[in-house]
Amino acid sequence: MQLAQMLIPVASAFVVTVMILPLFIGYMRMKKEGQMIREEGPKWHEKKSGTPTMGGLVFILAIVISVLWVGAWQHQLGMVIYIALFIFLLYALLGFIDDFVKVSMKRNLGLRAWQKLLGQLLGAAVFLIVFFREGFKPTLYLPFIGNINSAWFYALFAAVWLVGFSNAVNLTDGLDGLVAGQGTVAFGTYAIIAAHMGRTDVLIICLSVIGGLLGFLLYNHKPAKIFMGDVGSLALGGLLAAVALMLHREWSLLLIGIIFVCETASVMLQVTSFKLTGKRIFKMSPIHHHFEMCGWSEWKIDITFWIVGALASALYLVVFL
Repeated sequence: MQLAQMLIPVASAFVVTVMILPLFIGYMRMKKEGQMIREEGPKWHEKKSGTPTMGGLVFILAIVISVLWVGAWQHQLGMVIYIALFIFLLYALLGFIDDFVKVSMKRNLGLRAWQKLLGQLLGAAVFLIVFFREGFKPTLYLPFIGNINSAWFYALFAAVWLVGFSNAVNLTDGLDGLVAGQGTVAFGTYAIIAAHMGRTDVLIICLSVIGGLLGFLLYNHKPAKIFMGDVGSLALGGLLAAVALMLHREWSLLLIGIIFVCETASVMLQVTSFKLTGKRIFKMSPIHHHFEMCGWSEWKIDITFWIVGALASALYLVVFL
């Protein structure tokens, strides 16, 4: 794709999102369907209670529409795009059910953890079946060991990646605009990689996501008029992992997705430390709440995290592209 053509999926998803989102926000306000704030979260977040949620539905629709019509225009509609959209939509469905339970029942917990995990694993299984049938090599490079060519080993790794990063993005979605901005950085980086590798199908996906997230960020930055909800964050995390797998750049997520990795690691360290010693490492986890309790504003955290994510992505491109 030429540079001018690359702007088309970005613009398409952006325009669809910006056109529909105000109507969606108005509908959710009319129905008084808003976010329930978790009691164990920062007390100052209570003022966000009632803010419309499930905004991820809008940018997901915009992304799917853009990927399909641009993919058809560029003669790229094939199993790669279809299986990526399958993961995207399945994880979105799990998030939607989770959000719907929270909103309709006015509680801050939706699906049980095992229910969500089961759905994510089933999606990963379907993805991998198609992945292998389409001729993708189940080869994974391990540092200090070398390449391991094993379908079972790769399948286990890929399942962990899909489920893990889906939940990692979900954990990160705790501040206005944080995931929308960081997601734009991450998918922008993979767009560069896809273009460099000549993978137009993956490039169209990444560019469409960028457009959808930029449109959503107009309404999601602080003070947020709408949240993306689990429907948005779970879908984005699953798709991000799927893109890394389809490009065979699996380990790239550790740098490109460093913010998501750190957010997840902070929760794991916090829980482990408290169970073993009764002491907390951070004032609150995920780590963005720790910085909030240290007096940082949401904007300062957002911008700092976006810069860190961008620098880590740039490092990956310089060293490994």
